[in-house]
Amino acid sequence: MKRPSGSISHITTPLRAWAHRFAFLLLIASAFGLMLLGKMDTLLVERARSTVTDAVAPLLDAASRPADAINDMIDSLGEMADLRGENALLRRENDRLRSWQALARELEAENAALRELTHAVPDSSLRFVSARVIGDPGGAFARSVLVNAGAREGVVKGQAAITSNGLAGRVAEVGMQSARVLLVTDINSRIPVAVGSGRDRAILAGDNSVRPKLLYLAPGVDVAPGDRVVTSGHGGAFPPGLPVGIVSQVGEGALRIQPFVDWAHLEYLRLADYELSGVLMAPGAMNGTISADANQVREHKGAKGKPQRAER
Repeated sequence: MKRPSGSISHITTPLRAWAHRFAFLLLIASAFGLMLLGKMDTLLVERARSTVTDAVAPLLDAASRPADAINDMIDSLGEMADLRGENALLRRENDRLRSWQALARELEAENAALRELTHAVPDSSLRFVSARVIGDPGGAFARSVLVNAGAREGVVKGQAAITSNGLAGRVAEVGMQSARVLLVTDINSRIPVAVGSGRDRAILAGDNSVRPKLLYLAPGVDVAPGDRVVTSGHGGAFPPGLPVGIVSQVGEGALRIQPFVDWAHLEYLRLADYELSGVLMAPGAMNGTISADANQVREHKGAKGKPQRAER
């Protein structure tokens, strides 16, 4: 005789209700039981955990592969978009470089033609020594640096110290293995310069600040911020045309210059020999030259005052 299906549901319904009602308590009891079991038998729990992990790992690996493939596809699409933008940027830069190259070639040809037309004397071969800045010794010069090249490498007092951006200073003291470079910002630095397109003469004077001043500018000269400042070549200290900086401040107090050199990242200097002595001639050599000139003057006067003897 078959039992009616209603009798089975009549039995399972209270069981399901009881399970739903006490499921949370059963989970808590199971968690405590697992904790106690882990304290009692650690090896057993580790083996069970390893077994479960080994069983679930292939499933996780299989489930993660589509997600990884989708992530790789998204990254590839993003990289393709970035590459397209970079390619467009590089094309524009190449176009600008081509225009600059054409202009540079045109200016080079024009410069060569003007030199040939004016019979300009070519510049002498430049000799230089690259030296690394090894310290800021201070002393009498507040704004100076020490480099690891000296007389042994051919460094001479008065040589220009330049960087890839512009003039940094001049060699003030020379040792056998080191030299001290007086920066253009030092209070003892005075450099003849030319300002702006009109090449108005002035003196660049340091005052121990990062922006030196312009002095002795002719009255009525119109100077504006952004005007380029280069060496004028007067005084025989530096050749003309070395870049120094730009006018950064124009006021009644003073004209300030922002040098091209980055003082915070001054690591290497090129000590250039332009074969100019000028005002930077060594005292001994200067005294010897003055004495020699004086002797020549005295001999010339003596030759005029005394009658010449006839040769036998």
